Amino acid sequence: MSRATVNVLLIVSTLYTLLPLTWLLFASTKSLSDLYSTPGFSFAGFNLFENIRAVAQEGDGVFFRWYLNSVLYAGLGAAVSSFVTVMCGYAFDKYSWFAKEKMFGLVLLGVLVPTTATAVPLYLLASKVGVVNTFWSVFVPVLVHPFGVYLARVLSAGYVPGEVLEAARSDGAGELRTFASVALPMLLPAYVTIFLFQFTAIWNNFFLPLVMLSDQRLYPLSLGLYGWEKQGNAFPEFHSLVITGSLLSVVPLLLVFVSLQRFWKAGMTAGSVK
Repeated sequence: MSRATVNVLLIVSTLYTLLPLTWLLFASTKSLSDLYSTPGFSFAGFNLFENIRAVAQEGDGVFFRWYLNSVLYAGLGAAVSSFVTVMCGYAFDKYSWFAKEKMFGLVLLGVLVPTTATAVPLYLLASKVGVVNTFWSVFVPVLVHPFGVYLARVLSAGYVPGEVLEAARSDGAGELRTFASVALPMLLPAYVTIFLFQFTAIWNNFFLPLVMLSDQRLYPLSLGLYGWEKQGNAFPEFHSLVITGSLLSVVPLLLVFVSLQRFWKAGMTAGSVK
């Protein structure tokens, strides 16, 4: 295709991606009456701060409790999950053991299984352990990231030279020291990439909390906003709360991507053989 055609396709794709967010931005600035009486992509006054105040006051500030829950689930969960995933990918790449490839095949099978299909089995396991309706029932399952293991293995094979590891071992470094001091800095872009994938997936996670949680104080934002949306059928003012809350829920994703993009775009070979 010509350059002009490619540019047109990229522009159309970008506009299509930004269209819902743009509508959300316009809608969150409107009062409830203006929300239904004015065109979607138009301003009819600026009531954003009033809408945010209404969100903060609803349910004695439960929205920000959901916000904190989502930050813990997604932030802490993605950080731990990405670290474990990078270690697993590094081990699959650099070490040999019995039936390694068969085990890696099982990991790839995990990529093919949709998360919704595992929610009910996870609930039954959590029920046996006695952690249903707790923080751990949502936090522990998100630590498993099969696609991240595959990605970490591929990046480890490409960007962690075996010669560097052998040099570290020759200098007397143990395996843990070699991984932490030599391999992990080279895998930092891989860690950030996996972190971004996992953070987004956990932040948008809905079905697992829906199955696991009944205590509203443990809800993430996705589940809490869903509850408000259901109440909107009887109380229309909840529609305005859901729209403003949805806009606020996008902010952490934008901040994470903006703050980590320099690591994500950094040269994958930084720190390797010169």
